[in-house]
Amino acid sequence: MSEQVSRELAESRWRKLQGLLRQRGILRVEELAAALGVSAATVRRDLAALERGGGLRRIHGGAMAGEGRDEEPLFDDKTSMAAPQKQRIAEAALKLIRPRDIVYLDGGSTVLALARLLLAQTQLTVVTNSLRVAQVLSGGGPRMILTGGECRTLSQTFVGPLTRAVLEQMHLDVAFMGTIGVSAGQGMTTTDPAEAFTKEQALARATRAVLLADSTKFGKTSFVRFGAIRDLSTVISDRQMPAGERKALRKAGVETILV
Repeated sequence: MSEQVSRELAESRWRKLQGLLRQRGILRVEELAAALGVSAATVRRDLAALERGGGLRRIHGGAMAGEGRDEEPLFDDKTSMAAPQKQRIAEAALKLIRPRDIVYLDGGSTVLALARLLLAQTQLTVVTNSLRVAQVLSGGGPRMILTGGECRTLSQTFVGPLTRAVLEQMHLDVAFMGTIGVSAGQGMTTTDPAEAFTKEQALARATRAVLLADSTKFGKTSFVRFGAIRDLSTVISDRQMPAGERKALRKAGVETILV
């Protein structure tokens, strides 16, 4: 096996390993080896490499998710993380949409799950910056308007100042937003300034803003802030949301739906 192929396999394995830790928090070496289909020795080498890069913390017999700023996985990796929770969140979000609403769909993987539920909603207008949402809805369903802008490969979204030309003309009844991290103190954060810019534009033009975020996103902080929790009307998450974050949302007057 060439060095290049070996490196690519290792990086793919590292992404999966970090995704497992984000979902579960702490895992033993044996559990990671079984999930990844590799030996315990390989897992230990992977953990050592990722710890050097700040991607996790090793503990006796295993590892835990790294503290501090949360990194952004590849989009296809995100869709496989907490997939059952994301589907239930999307189904709850569907109930908040009224006939003939103008709906903004952000670029998150949970928002993509909601987009798939809208194919029969032909009276809606959907505004989106998501390439993946556009692919889902391009064959029929709601009327769709794309923001345009620069395509960011990692998140599969159109972002940056060029999106303002479309969004500043819009009135949005409800915006469904995704996030990399959210906390009471830091608000909603993401990894990229251009992504944050477009999220801010959508939030500013929405009558109702709904955050779709599974519980692993709470208490996490990423690089760039794009809104405070008080900017939201509703948060939909799963029942593992930390109690402290629930309390902060209630104090801020944000409706919280747990599924």
